[in-house]
Order: sequence, then structure tokens, then C-alpha cells
Amino acid sequence: MAKDRVQPLKLEDTGTGSEIDLFPTALDRNEDYVDCKGIVVQDTNSDDETTFIERDESGNLTFVDGVAGTYTLDQLSTGGSGISAEGHKILRQLIHFIDNGPAEGFATGAYREITGTAFPTAIIWYDKAGAGKVKIVSKEISWTGVLASPIVWKVYDAAEALIATVTDTVSYTGVFETSRTRAIVIE
Repeated sequence: MAKDRVQPLKLEDTGTGSEIDLFPTALDRNEDYVDCKGIVVQDTNSDDETTFIERDESGNLTFVDGVAGTYTLDQLSTGGSGISAEGHKILRQLIHFIDNGPAEGFATGAYREITGTAFPTAIIWYDKAGAGKVKIVSKEISWTGVLASPIVWKVYDAAEALIATVTDTVSYTGVFETSRTRAIVIE
């Protein structure tokens, strides 16, 4: 089914555009811009103002939907999460650290300490070496002979407050892992 397409009429002079149109003229869809506060979008039955596009007081392009809510263009470009790809790299979410510490999105100079020998009991990453270092992520391992269980991951914020803990309880047949149960606690 063909859509009815409507072209606004324009009055243009050199103060508002590049041409002089002294009488109402259809805009040129390949040249002219429509200058307005926003647009309201309707479906085949609506006649309301619940769904529209406009700029907010801060200059953000804002999409308002009566069902889904209000989002800026920046939020929509990040999948609605409000997190950019760059911002996602620096999140202190444990998934960013498993299996071997901080990487992309964190400052160079992270420092790792290991407690234990052949069977480490703690692996801790800090933001730097020396005085004033702050924990980023830790892995604590309990051993029964050569079997590790539980294995506890912890991630910390920049003030070294605990953000989340992931505990893996591992089952073995002999020395071979057969299953793992994971408990996740967000602080």
C-alpha cells in the first residue's frame, strides 16, 4: 500500500535560506530542512502527543515513546544501556577480569601478587605496586590436596569497597572436574 507523503509548504528568502520563494512552494526534499521544535508521530488510529522527537534543555536529541519511555540519542546508540563501548571497557564488573586480571580500559601499571606456591591461595590485582595500592580484583582458592574448591572471585570499586563476589564450588571425580556451581552476589 502506498503511503501518503506530505510536503510542507515554504516561504523562503535569503535571510532564511538560499532562494527567494515569494509564494508558498513545496519544499525540495533533497535540499530543504524543516525547522521546528519537534515532530509528533502517530499510528493509524492515534491523535495524541505521546510519541515524539525533540531536543531537551541540554540540546540532546530526545525520543519520547508513551510505552517505552524517554531516551536520548546517546542512550539509544548504546543499546539503551546508556553505556558507550568505551565506557563498557572500564566497568568494574567481574566478567571483565575472569580469567586473568584487568586489561583494556584500565590504566597501565596494574600489579599482581600471588600468595601460595604451587597451589596459590590468593591472586590479587592492584591498581599499582607499592604504597597506596588499591585492590581491583582478587581470586581466593581453597585446596583439599590438589583439588581446588571453592574458588572465590571478588571485584572492588576505586575506593576498594567490595562490588561483587562470585563463588565457584567445584565437584571432582578423582582429580578431574565434573561440574561447577556458581553463586553470584552483587553487593
